[in-house]
Amino acid sequence: MQSFCFSISKAWRHALVVSSLAHLGGWAQADVGLGSIAGADTDGAITLYYPTKGAAAPIRRGPFTLQLAEQAPPERGNGRLVVISHGSGGGPWVHADLARSLVEAGFVVAMPQHHADNSKDDSNPGPNSWAIRPQEVSRAIDAVGRDARFAPLLSLDQVGVYGMSAGGHTALSMAGGRWSVAGFQQHCETNLVEDFQACVGLITHLTGGLFDGIKKWAAQTVIRHRFADTTLLSHHDPRVAAVVAGVPAAADFDMASLATPRVPLGLVTAQQDRWLTPRFHSDRVLKTCTTCEHIADLPNGGHGALLSPLPPGLGGLVGDMLNDPPGFDRSQMHGVDQKIAAFFVRHLVH
Repeated sequence: MQSFCFSISKAWRHALVVSSLAHLGGWAQADVGLGSIAGADTDGAITLYYPTKGAAAPIRRGPFTLQLAEQAPPERGNGRLVVISHGSGGGPWVHADLARSLVEAGFVVAMPQHHADNSKDDSNPGPNSWAIRPQEVSRAIDAVGRDARFAPLLSLDQVGVYGMSAGGHTALSMAGGRWSVAGFQQHCETNLVEDFQACVGLITHLTGGLFDGIKKWAAQTVIRHRFADTTLLSHHDPRVAAVVAGVPAAADFDMASLATPRVPLGLVTAQQDRWLTPRFHSDRVLKTCTTCEHIADLPNGGHGALLSPLPPGLGGLVGDMLNDPPGFDRSQMHGVDQKIAAFFVRHLVH
């Protein structure tokens, strides 16, 4: 009986994905436009992907060649906006494949550039960035609503948010999660060795060698000095109505605040993640959350699995953290992107 119920449940979830995407098939033939609008105050530019009838052409952005209709006039899709929060040191191009799936489902996609934690300026990552990122997401929604090209095409009373890694932390905050800087300190005090990269980033790593003791002492000293504030941080934007967190940084959250998120919350996980050890991050959310949808799990996927396209030629420690583990089938990521799009369709498009 148990296996039969599982089969029915799996078939039902598959049917929902297929029917959701079929419902939006009218936009799947449109090209994907690319534009940008100015952010407010210290915010960087906001990159926009959107439905358009303009003709796509190859454009070069960093190491990527993308097929997009740059500055083409936008067309109305399903009338909804999804904001993508990039990971630490990230940017808009490493989520271009997901943005395409979302646009093909009718969404306009906005990607804010998070202050001092992006590919152009990574001078202030970690908890300092996590504290301001949700506000940057809300200001990005405001900015899209002020734009004369996009405001008439969108209803901003129900917006989706997707975030990956540090952006996943943003996403959990937008779903109602509460966290504290001291929570980050407490996690790293207890689990420094097992979750070293989550605590120190890509400054250094443990090798099992003579200098590991010094590295651990230095990390603990800095973390104790910088991250002692016990204030619980939260951010509520009533316009955000559905959230997806991919391989999120989550060890510093008060898990009780994520037991029943205020909006539908989906998760995408990767079991070979060596940057954010799953048992301290995504697995804790899944164990606690009673209403979350586990959109996809990648048993052979690493932390960079959700970067699509993945930056080529990554070496050193960043390559160790982001390059695909042996045996990982990257072709499956298009299907994951479609599942994420279908989740937002179900919860935002009525």
